[in-house]
Amino acid sequence: MGDLPFISVEGPIGVGKTSLSKKLASQFGFHLLKEIVEENPFLGKFYDNIGEWSFQTEMFFLCNRVKQLEDIDRKYLQFGKPVVADYHISKNMIFARRTLREDQFDKYSQIFDILTHDMPKPNMVVYLHASLDTLLERIRMRNRDVEANIQPSYLEQLSRDYEAFMSHFEATHPDIPVIRLNGDHIDFVKHQDDLNYIVEQVAQHLNKGEVIK
Repeated sequence: MGDLPFISVEGPIGVGKTSLSKKLASQFGFHLLKEIVEENPFLGKFYDNIGEWSFQTEMFFLCNRVKQLEDIDRKYLQFGKPVVADYHISKNMIFARRTLREDQFDKYSQIFDILTHDMPKPNMVVYLHASLDTLLERIRMRNRDVEANIQPSYLEQLSRDYEAFMSHFEATHPDIPVIRLNGDHIDFVKHQDDLNYIVEQVAQHLNKGEVIK
Protein backbone atom coordinates (compact mmCIF):
# COMPACT_ATOMS: atom_id res chain seq x y z
CA MET A 1 0.00 0.00 0.00
CA GLY A 2 2.92 2.35 0.63
CA ASP A 3 1.86 5.86 1.59
CA LEU A 4 -1.44 5.81 -0.27
CA PRO A 5 -4.12 7.52 1.87
CA PHE A 6 -6.22 5.07 3.85
CA ILE A 7 -8.15 7.13 6.39
CA SER A 8 -10.13 5.68 9.29
CA VAL A 9 -12.87 7.60 11.10
CA GLU A 10 -13.35 6.18 14.60
CA GLY A 11 -15.21 6.80 17.84
CA PRO A 12 -17.96 5.33 20.03
CA ILE A 13 -21.46 4.37 18.91
CA GLY A 14 -23.54 7.33 17.76
CA VAL A 15 -20.73 9.87 17.45
CA GLY A 16 -21.17 10.36 13.67
CA LYS A 17 -18.46 8.20 12.08
CA THR A 18 -20.41 7.22 8.99
CA SER A 19 -21.72 10.74 8.34
CA LEU A 20 -18.22 12.19 8.50
CA SER A 21 -16.72 9.37 6.43
CA LYS A 22 -19.24 10.04 3.67
CA LYS A 23 -18.40 13.74 3.66
CA LEU A 24 -14.65 13.15 3.59
CA ALA A 25 -14.95 10.58 0.82
CA SER A 26 -17.00 13.04 -1.21
CA GLN A 27 -14.69 15.97 -0.49
CA PHE A 28 -11.47 14.18 -1.45
CA GLY A 29 -12.87 11.80 -4.07
CA PHE A 30 -11.84 8.72 -2.05
CA HIS A 31 -13.60 5.36 -2.03
CA LEU A 32 -15.95 4.99 0.97
CA LEU A 33 -15.79 1.83 3.07
CA LYS A 34 -18.77 1.46 5.43
CA GLU A 35 -18.88 -1.15 8.16
CA ILE A 36 -21.69 -3.68 8.24
CA VAL A 37 -23.77 -3.01 11.36
CA GLU A 38 -27.50 -3.62 11.10
CA GLU A 39 -26.92 -6.73 8.97
CA ASN A 40 -25.41 -8.45 12.02
CA PRO A 41 -28.13 -10.97 13.01
CA PHE A 42 -26.87 -11.14 16.60
CA LEU A 43 -26.75 -7.40 17.37
CA GLY A 44 -30.27 -6.93 18.68
CA LYS A 45 -29.89 -9.97 20.92
CA PHE A 46 -26.49 -8.66 22.03
CA TYR A 47 -27.93 -5.41 23.37
CA ASP A 48 -30.63 -7.41 25.19
CA ASN A 49 -28.13 -9.82 26.75
CA ILE A 50 -24.48 -8.92 26.24
CA GLY A 51 -23.06 -11.90 28.11
CA GLU A 52 -25.06 -14.44 26.13
CA TRP A 53 -24.47 -13.10 22.61
CA SER A 54 -21.14 -11.26 22.71
CA PHE A 55 -18.92 -13.93 21.14
CA GLN A 56 -21.27 -14.54 18.19
CA THR A 57 -21.66 -10.79 17.67
CA GLU A 58 -17.94 -10.05 17.72
CA MET A 59 -17.07 -12.98 15.45
CA PHE A 60 -19.63 -11.86 12.87
CA PHE A 61 -18.18 -8.33 12.86
CA LEU A 62 -14.61 -9.61 12.62
CA CYS A 63 -15.24 -11.94 9.70
CA ASN A 64 -17.16 -9.31 7.75
CA ARG A 65 -14.60 -6.58 8.36
CA VAL A 66 -11.73 -8.84 7.28
CA LYS A 67 -13.63 -9.65 4.08
CA GLN A 68 -14.22 -5.92 3.48
CA LEU A 69 -10.52 -5.16 3.95
CA GLU A 70 -9.54 -7.92 1.56
CA ASP A 71 -11.94 -6.49 -1.02
CA ILE A 72 -10.78 -2.86 -0.76
CA ASP A 73 -7.14 -3.93 -0.87
CA ARG A 74 -7.75 -6.00 -3.99
CA LYS A 75 -10.04 -3.52 -5.75
CA TYR A 76 -8.77 -0.12 -4.62
CA LEU A 77 -5.54 0.16 -2.59
CA GLN A 78 -3.53 -2.10 -4.88
CA PHE A 79 -4.59 0.08 -7.81
CA GLY A 80 -3.57 3.35 -6.14
CA LYS A 81 -7.09 4.38 -5.17
CA PRO A 82 -7.34 6.04 -1.72
CA VAL A 83 -9.95 4.89 0.81
CA VAL A 84 -11.77 6.42 3.77
CA ALA A 85 -13.44 3.96 6.18
CA ASP A 86 -15.90 4.54 9.01
CA TYR A 87 -14.00 2.12 11.24
CA HIS A 88 -10.54 0.79 12.08
CA ILE A 89 -10.17 -3.00 12.30
CA SER A 90 -8.62 -2.58 15.76
CA LYS A 91 -12.01 -1.48 17.11
CA ASN A 92 -12.88 -5.18 17.30
CA MET A 93 -10.47 -5.55 20.19
CA ILE A 94 -12.01 -2.60 22.05
CA PHE A 95 -15.42 -4.25 22.02
CA ALA A 96 -14.16 -7.79 22.57
CA ARG A 97 -12.07 -6.83 25.59
CA ARG A 98 -15.12 -5.21 27.17
CA THR A 99 -17.79 -7.81 26.36
CA LEU A 100 -16.14 -11.26 26.26
CA ARG A 101 -15.31 -13.56 29.13
CA GLU A 102 -11.59 -14.10 29.68
CA ASP A 103 -11.58 -17.55 28.06
CA GLN A 104 -13.58 -16.25 25.10
CA PHE A 105 -11.33 -13.22 24.73
CA ASP A 106 -8.21 -15.39 24.63
CA LYS A 107 -9.67 -17.41 21.75
CA TYR A 108 -10.95 -14.30 19.99
CA SER A 109 -7.61 -12.52 20.30
CA GLN A 110 -5.80 -15.43 18.65
CA ILE A 111 -8.30 -15.51 15.80
CA PHE A 112 -8.07 -11.73 15.40
CA ASP A 113 -4.27 -11.84 15.10
CA ILE A 114 -4.39 -14.64 12.52
CA LEU A 115 -7.02 -12.97 10.36
CA THR A 116 -5.67 -9.42 10.45
CA HIS A 117 -1.88 -9.73 10.48
CA ASP A 118 -1.59 -9.16 6.73
CA MET A 119 -4.61 -6.89 6.27
CA PRO A 120 -4.11 -3.25 5.17
CA LYS A 121 -4.27 -0.83 8.12
CA PRO A 122 -5.34 2.84 7.94
CA ASN A 123 -2.47 5.33 7.99
CA MET A 124 -4.50 8.29 9.28
CA VAL A 125 -7.18 8.26 12.00
CA VAL A 126 -9.90 10.85 12.58
CA TYR A 127 -11.10 10.26 16.13
CA LEU A 128 -14.53 11.61 17.09
CA HIS A 129 -15.49 11.67 20.75
CA ALA A 130 -18.42 13.18 22.63
CA SER A 131 -20.19 13.23 25.98
CA LEU A 132 -22.70 10.55 26.92
CA ASP A 133 -25.61 12.99 26.51
CA THR A 134 -24.54 13.79 22.94
CA LEU A 135 -24.12 10.12 22.04
CA LEU A 136 -27.51 9.16 23.49
CA GLU A 137 -29.24 12.00 21.67
CA ARG A 138 -27.72 11.07 18.32
CA ILE A 139 -28.60 7.39 18.81
CA ARG A 140 -32.16 8.43 19.63
CA MET A 141 -32.37 10.65 16.55
CA ARG A 142 -31.19 7.99 14.09
CA ASN A 143 -33.66 5.51 15.63
CA ARG A 144 -32.10 2.17 14.66
CA ASP A 145 -34.14 -0.78 15.91
CA VAL A 146 -31.05 -2.78 16.87
CA GLU A 147 -29.85 0.06 19.12
CA ALA A 148 -33.11 0.48 21.02
CA ASN A 149 -31.83 -1.35 24.10
CA ILE A 150 -28.34 0.12 24.40
CA GLN A 151 -27.73 0.85 28.08
CA PRO A 152 -26.23 4.27 28.94
CA SER A 153 -23.79 2.56 31.32
CA TYR A 154 -22.48 0.39 28.46
CA LEU A 155 -22.11 3.41 26.20
CA GLU A 156 -20.33 5.42 28.87
CA GLN A 157 -17.87 2.58 29.53
CA LEU A 158 -17.33 2.15 25.79
CA SER A 159 -16.41 5.83 25.49
CA ARG A 160 -13.81 5.39 28.22
CA ASP A 161 -12.50 2.29 26.47
CA TYR A 162 -12.15 4.24 23.23
CA GLU A 163 -10.28 7.03 24.96
CA ALA A 164 -7.85 4.59 26.54
CA PHE A 165 -7.38 2.77 23.24
CA MET A 166 -6.70 5.97 21.29
CA SER A 167 -4.18 7.20 23.86
CA HIS A 168 -2.36 3.86 23.59
CA PHE A 169 -2.65 3.94 19.79
CA GLU A 170 -1.03 7.38 19.60
CA ALA A 171 1.78 6.29 21.93
CA THR A 172 2.52 3.12 19.95
CA HIS A 173 1.96 4.48 16.42
CA PRO A 174 3.78 7.84 16.36
CA ASP A 175 4.02 7.62 12.56
CA ILE A 176 0.21 7.59 12.11
CA PRO A 177 -1.45 11.01 12.50
CA VAL A 178 -4.55 11.12 14.73
CA ILE A 179 -6.95 14.05 14.38
CA ARG A 180 -9.04 14.40 17.55
CA LEU A 181 -12.45 16.08 17.27
CA ASN A 182 -14.85 16.90 20.12
CA GLY A 183 -18.38 16.07 18.95
CA ASP A 184 -19.88 18.24 21.69
CA HIS A 185 -18.35 21.33 20.09
CA ILE A 186 -18.38 20.36 16.42
CA ASP A 187 -21.47 19.59 14.35
CA PHE A 188 -20.27 18.98 10.80
CA VAL A 189 -23.78 17.96 9.67
CA LYS A 190 -25.47 21.24 10.59
CA HIS A 191 -22.55 23.66 10.27
CA GLN A 192 -20.50 23.95 7.09
CA ASP A 193 -17.74 25.83 8.93
CA ASP A 194 -17.22 22.83 11.20
CA LEU A 195 -16.96 20.52 8.20
CA ASN A 196 -14.56 22.92 6.50
CA TYR A 197 -12.36 22.87 9.62
CA ILE A 198 -12.19 19.05 9.60
CA VAL A 199 -11.48 18.91 5.87
CA GLU A 200 -8.69 21.44 6.35
CA GLN A 201 -7.15 19.36 9.16
CA VAL A 202 -7.16 16.23 6.98
CA ALA A 203 -5.82 18.11 3.97
CA GLN A 204 -2.94 19.52 6.01
CA HIS A 205 -1.80 16.04 6.99
CA LEU A 206 -2.13 14.81 3.42
CA ASN A 207 -0.16 17.78 2.08
CA LYS A 208 2.54 17.47 4.72
CA GLY A 209 3.45 14.15 3.20
CA GLU A 210 2.59 12.29 6.40
CA VAL A 211 0.41 9.99 4.34
CA ILE A 212 1.40 10.82 0.75
CA LYS A 213 5.07 11.17 -0.18
